[in-house]
Amino acid sequence: MRNGFTLVETLVALFVFSLLAAAAVVVLGNSADAQLRLSDVSTSVQDFQRLRAALRADLAQAAERLPRGEAGEVRPAFESSDGSGRLFAFVRRGWENPGGAPRASLQYVEYRLENGAIVRRARPMVDGAAFGEPAVLAKGVTSVEVAYRAAPDPASDAVSTADWRPAWDPLQPTILPAAVRIDATTARFGIVRQLFLTQVPL
Repeated sequence: MRNGFTLVETLVALFVFSLLAAAAVVVLGNSADAQLRLSDVSTSVQDFQRLRAALRADLAQAAERLPRGEAGEVRPAFESSDGSGRLFAFVRRGWENPGGAPRASLQYVEYRLENGAIVRRARPMVDGAAFGEPAVLAKGVTSVEVAYRAAPDPASDAVSTADWRPAWDPLQPTILPAAVRIDATTARFGIVRQLFLTQVPL
């Protein structure tokens, strides 16, 4: 009876071991890639949840207040896109003040598409103040289309007053849209549509 392994048996064992090791590396690599993809998707979902929460809170408390720009000019209560990245801007009520700072509860907010991200920026004062640092809410956005819907006129039979429109230019500068629709195009999810009502009773 001989002891040990022959050279052929040793080579076969090493070959089998190398196959198992290679398979383990592939499995671990796929698992790591899957975890990274899952983490990326989770981050993107959280981004849009954060964006939705901010938009819902702001638009629900939109105010019929005419702000003033940095040059002192009177601006409409609600402004849509201006072609420079702004999506819309308006004054909102209910700005929390836990520290009791000497300021109003109104806040001028603006949503923009900048460098593939939807950002929110605000002024410390409604009239004439410069914007503070923007807050990035959602990344990976290639384009955004916004539509507005006016409140139906009870004194008119025209259906067009309730149609969605790509820009907001009412006859009176204090009039707000009744609803806002946002279609954000993303590389990961395609078009993400969100609908919001303005001036929701609290």
